[in-house]
Amino acid sequence: ERVLEKSGLEKDREYIVQQSFKREDGSRVLPDVIINLPDGKKMVVDSKVSLTDYERYVNSEDDFKEKFLKDHINSLRRHVDQLSAKKYEDLYEMESPDFVLMFVPIEPAFAIAINQDSSLYNKAFEQNIIIVTPSTLLATLRTIDSMWNNEKQQRNAIEIARQAGALYDKFEGFVNDLTKVGKKMDEAKGEYRGAMNKLVEGRGNIVTRIEKLKKMGAKAKKSIPESILNRASEDDEHEEEPIKTLDNNH
Repeated sequence: ERVLEKSGLEKDREYIVQQSFKREDGSRVLPDVIINLPDGKKMVVDSKVSLTDYERYVNSEDDFKEKFLKDHINSLRRHVDQLSAKKYEDLYEMESPDFVLMFVPIEPAFAIAINQDSSLYNKAFEQNIIIVTPSTLLATLRTIDSMWNNEKQQRNAIEIARQAGALYDKFEGFVNDLTKVGKKMDEAKGEYRGAMNKLVEGRGNIVTRIEKLKKMGAKAKKSIPESILNRASEDDEHEEEPIKTLDNNH
């Protein structure tokens, strides 16, 4: 678990410790660690390797070292065979790669075994077992962490593209609505000018007539704005016909 914590993976989300699985025959298995991979796949890590013979080898006298070293190598081989027989990759509840990581927690314990028997790793691999130590497991886990980061970035990119498309569609609708509002405003301005022209244009226009009523004595508390009166009176004068005068000779 210390190696898992250093990898950047999050417990109970990207890896699960001792999750129980049920086989088709009804029996149950309890892998030490299940690592979740992108696309719903899973990877099994087994850490039940016995290092008793390795400890005996380290602590023994020279006369017994060779015997305990052979016992240590045989112990690793047996564990490989036991893992292969469990066939974690065939569990129907688990979409798993076709291999299991066999974790040896002490680097020298694997190093001395592989130096003594160079075929140990390849034979395990042929049985879909990959032997890892703290350093190689950490490298593997960090690769998986990178896979998750890429997966998250891809999901974010898809979501950004989706939201950008929705925003574009929304903006297009807003522009269309704003264009319609502009047209309505232009139409309203045209109607306004037409209405004002009816009020102030031509001889005897409405504004001039209304103002004459006030001058004739209509009691009003308010006054038409000067700008409107001036415009109306100017139009009224322009439309008025010239008055013909008679001189004394006619």
